[in-house]
Amino acid sequence: MQSVRLKKPREIEAMRRAGALVAETFRVLEPHVKAGVTLKDLDRLAEEHIRAAGAQPAYLGYGPRNNPFPGTICASVNEVICHGIPDSRELQDGDIIGVDIGVLLDGYYGDACYTYTVGQVSAEVQGLVDTTRECLQAGIETVREGSRLGDIGHAIQELAESRGYSVVEEYTGHGIGKNLHEDPTVFHRGVRYTGMKLQAGMVFTIEPMINLGAAATELLPDRWTVVTADRRPSAQFEHTLVVTPKGYDILTL
Repeated sequence: MQSVRLKKPREIEAMRRAGALVAETFRVLEPHVKAGVTLKDLDRLAEEHIRAAGAQPAYLGYGPRNNPFPGTICASVNEVICHGIPDSRELQDGDIIGVDIGVLLDGYYGDACYTYTVGQVSAEVQGLVDTTRECLQAGIETVREGSRLGDIGHAIQELAESRGYSVVEEYTGHGIGKNLHEDPTVFHRGVRYTGMKLQAGMVFTIEPMINLGAAATELLPDRWTVVTADRRPSAQFEHTLVVTPKGYDILTL
């Protein structure tokens, strides 16, 4: 059984500050996302900005003690679905890169992901990126007090599959607060009117990962990088949001 702790107004404001820093870090990176730049370059820029703001990178050192995540950002290029390690790979014209950023500021976490296009991408790949962004929005728009977690997954799945894309099942959205990952688990596939009922004060991420090909995934030997089994491109967008009496409030805009 999932146990969800509702956030108090002062906690929501603290998370809004963390979310604002995440959004600001994307703006810092954006002009640098171009051909010839390495994933390590982007990682360094993100870490410098986050630390200069008095925060800590949430992902750096996260995970098991014998295999902690080695980067500030997750940098997931083309067929990488999520948790891509920022290494010396150079971006090339036509790539897409999902950049996932988490910060810890004054005891609270912020978390979001944005997929950038590098130079000119194919119409097929642009369609995938656009649809993934729309899937996130479709999921968000179901959120209000009294709606259910299944409504979020249903909206995402229905839009993606209606356009011939597939939805990754194994990796989900999550509650967030003083911990990076809390209850509830937010699936990106689902049945309407099912699952946990949403209450004002719940804070969680919605982060659909949408594939151009099949939904099947593969974990690489580094035990972090997740790729599409058919090696076709994948895109991801993510926001952190809070349920309000009137609907929702996005904390990472």
